Amino acid sequence: MDMQIDEDRDIARIARDTRVVAMVGLSPNEARPSWGVARYLQSQGIRVIPVNPGHAGGSILDEPVYATLSDIPKDAGVQMVDIFRRSEAVGAVVDEALAHLPDLAVVWTQMGVRDDSAAERARARGVTVIQDRCPKVEFPRFL
Repeated sequence: MDMQIDEDRDIARIARDTRVVAMVGLSPNEARPSWGVARYLQSQGIRVIPVNPGHAGGSILDEPVYATLSDIPKDAGVQMVDIFRRSEAVGAVVDEALAHLPDLAVVWTQMGVRDDSAAERARARGVTVIQDRCPKVEFPRFL
């Protein structure tokens, strides 16, 4: 099976089934790509939980901001972690997500961001991984 076809099938399922996303590195600045992606996901009926230690305790897009994934209540039902951080930061984010998010089904890294060893750790735990892609670009192809 073609890897692109497999990934497209995964993205279609993610777009259809995901209702709660924790966005690591979500900026309150409307000019930043993360804000635009979060706003798009919200427009699709998806709850976006901001994770940004510099803004913890405040709110972004009417959602409370958490400092870390570990700070998000376990019953929040986070299904996907969308990572807006440099590739070097991905491993620690993935490990924290695997340890603290019981409903985790998807790890997504944004354009230009990838960590293949972190992706393998997540896949070994049954988590779907999409790297170097943007849900704002990919989801409309399937919705």
